[in-house]
Amino acid sequence: MLADLKYISGFGNEFASEDPRCPGALPEGQNNPQICPYNLYAEQLSGSAFTCPRSTNKRSWLYRILPSVNHKPFESIDQGHLTHNWDEVEPDPNQLRWKPFKIPKASQKKMDFVNGLHTLCGAGDIRSNNGIAVHIFLCNISMVNKCFYNSDGDFLIVPQLGKLLIYTEFGKMLVEPNEICVIQRGMRFSVEVFEETRGYILEVYGVHFELPDLGPIGANGLANPRDFLVPVAWYEDRQVPGGYTVVNKYQGKLFAAKQDVSPFNVVAWHGNYTPYKYNLENFMVINSVAFDHADPSIFTVLTAKSLRPGVAIADFVIFPPRWGVADHTFRPPYYHRNCMSEFMGLIKGHYEAKKEGFQPGGGSLHSAMTPHGPDGDCFEKASKAKLEPERIADGTMAFMFESSLSLAVTKWGLKTCSCLDENYYKCWENLRSHFTPKLRNPTGHK
Repeated sequence: MLADLKYISGFGNEFASEDPRCPGALPEGQNNPQICPYNLYAEQLSGSAFTCPRSTNKRSWLYRILPSVNHKPFESIDQGHLTHNWDEVEPDPNQLRWKPFKIPKASQKKMDFVNGLHTLCGAGDIRSNNGIAVHIFLCNISMVNKCFYNSDGDFLIVPQLGKLLIYTEFGKMLVEPNEICVIQRGMRFSVEVFEETRGYILEVYGVHFELPDLGPIGANGLANPRDFLVPVAWYEDRQVPGGYTVVNKYQGKLFAAKQDVSPFNVVAWHGNYTPYKYNLENFMVINSVAFDHADPSIFTVLTAKSLRPGVAIADFVIFPPRWGVADHTFRPPYYHRNCMSEFMGLIKGHYEAKKEGFQPGGGSLHSAMTPHGPDGDCFEKASKAKLEPERIADGTMAFMFESSLSLAVTKWGLKTCSCLDENYYKCWENLRSHFTPKLRNPTGHK
């Protein structure tokens, strides 16, 4: 099953796909004929207002065996540790770091992707379509006769441990660690796992992810559009009398409805509103080749823009393997106070600024204007290092969810998860003064 997965490449393109078992399933010359080929139903999925400019208008037409409206009424269900309540605990401006989030054993507690959603932090308001949330997913079983869709926003999913086989209305995607996928608002999907699985999710309300503008960089670089992959049409005509569960996240709450058939019954589709995946190894790194640092915005893979020019609701940024060649420069990340909020996660390896303590499957949050930077050991080593061309971050992939919003941490994040590193602040305690008031150039550099 995994070997025969196929994709279409491109970002935000107009795509068309039909399951080869039903050639000609896409209507010719119109979207909504009186009778569709193969007696299918036509259904439009809109990801933007009808009246948006053509450049931002997002919609797809799905041709399916039964329309998605064919279900019993939704009823409220337990939402576990999923929340959008940003006032559960008092604000905490401290530097926060989490040890790897613990995955329960299936023998102790069976947990699929939906049950395993845990909200760590967020800000904004779902009802006004303005905000973000950061979730951790922890799961040990597959979703069986169950799918999920999010009425509130887009999910950018970053698997850290274990691969995900994701069934969507548009087809199937395999997403492994060091890859990401985006399931956009309203799209139904189900997640199959093969082992204990863990990862991170950035949810954005009201806007969609797009590629950042390149400006003086030119036409090429960073995440190239051709490297984004969209699934091809695949359907199952499967009856599940009264036994298929559709879970909906609506205004931050979970609801479930029953239906008699699999929702993955789309025989053909066309449009520009689709799920997609991307391999982080394909990122074309831009970096300083003389001195000093370029700002970390040069590592932006995807951005979700706000109404303020140049200011993002959220950016997805990575720190991939690359060469460091800057002369007369402290090469690790500099000490920093930022008007943005920075949540960092680690997929694999050792992050250059904190080789100890910051572990794969864990995370850190540096809130707006909270100072942060390399630990004491990193500073001492980098200050004395011989500045030769060197490989940085080989075998490592760290990432950052950066937001212009001031993020509130949930009760689960501060208390219930029991993964908060109470000693994080100590990594800076061994920083000492090197001030030489009578010697301006202690190294001889100008």
